[in-house]
Amino acid sequence: MAHQFTTSYLADADAVLRNYKAMAERAMAQVSDDQLLEALDTEGNSIAVIVKHIAGNLRSRYTEFLSSDGEKPERRRDLEFETPPATRDELLAMWERGWQCVFGTFEQLKETDLTRTITIRSEPHSVMQAINRTISHSASHIGQIVFLAKHLKASEWRSLSVPRGKSDEFNRKMATGDGSQR
Repeated sequence: MAHQFTTSYLADADAVLRNYKAMAERAMAQVSDDQLLEALDTEGNSIAVIVKHIAGNLRSRYTEFLSSDGEKPERRRDLEFETPPATRDELLAMWERGWQCVFGTFEQLKETDLTRTITIRSEPHSVMQAINRTISHSASHIGQIVFLAKHLKASEWRSLSVPRGKSDEFNRKMATGDGSQR
């Protein structure tokens, strides 16, 4: 993602989340359908389970964001860690629905909303705190997705940023305007 100067918290939060979303999608694109369902051990989660959890969290938090508790009564969090969708298409549709809730909400928010109070599990949060919570929660799980995808692809893994051993080359290209930042 190219750095873009902004003084808008909402614009920056939107860009950061879109960057993490894209990173997860580039990682998932590298693994097979079977690998989406593979966990490292019996206590671990597969990429598909993590995606299901992120999507459920985002839908719950950002549906009626300003007017209802972010932990919706119909959400069954524990079920997010069981039986992921059977196909990549179903999984990615679920993923998109979650992110659409976030980005749709962001389109409606104004900077003046950042100090408003919302609740998550009956606990008060400023809108800014809730967004920060989403960024950190999503980033941690997207890191797990990337880790699992990289582990599963092993030597076939294609770097999502500057490949190992290529930092100097990348920096030279950036200094001469010959490259693009990720």
